[in-house]
Amino acid sequence: MKKKYSIAVALALILVGMAVRLLPHPANFTPLAAIALFSGVYLPRRFALVVPLAVMVASDALIGFHNLVLFTWGSFALIGVIGWWVQKHKHVTTVIGGALAGSLLFYLVTNWAVMQFGTMYPHTISGLLGSYAAGIPFFRNMLLGDLFYTSTFFGAYELAERLGVRIGARAEIR
Repeated sequence: MKKKYSIAVALALILVGMAVRLLPHPANFTPLAAIALFSGVYLPRRFALVVPLAVMVASDALIGFHNLVLFTWGSFALIGVIGWWVQKHKHVTTVIGGALAGSLLFYLVTNWAVMQFGTMYPHTISGLLGSYAAGIPFFRNMLLGDLFYTSTFFGAYELAERLGVRIGARAEIR
């Protein structure tokens, strides 16, 4: 992807991510993990970290910061790193696997942080299991959102690439 195009795509992803986070939506049904994964696969490497973090910082500045931002932001940055791996092994199954891995990573990290740094759960194995159990509805929503937005972003991009190649091929034939 050319630099100008990469910047335009990155800005579009940031705007979409912010808009969806700021508009009413089911809890955790957002495009954030899909944006991080997409950025890791298709944009220059640094964008895999910068794009999802820009969405989080800007939207959290409007929504409000919380004491676990390092864990939520860090999880999205790690999902961008998963995108680096997917880029090297790009296939429908690795994209889906990357989305699933990202959802699971976010669930495990953030629910551990809620238990570890919050006051809702005892800092024990049973507290951790309680935090994970309470997080299942949020995990379900995130998983559904990640699969929806990942298929939308990756599908739209691959379709545009294929149409662009066909259009370019027709122009050469004439």
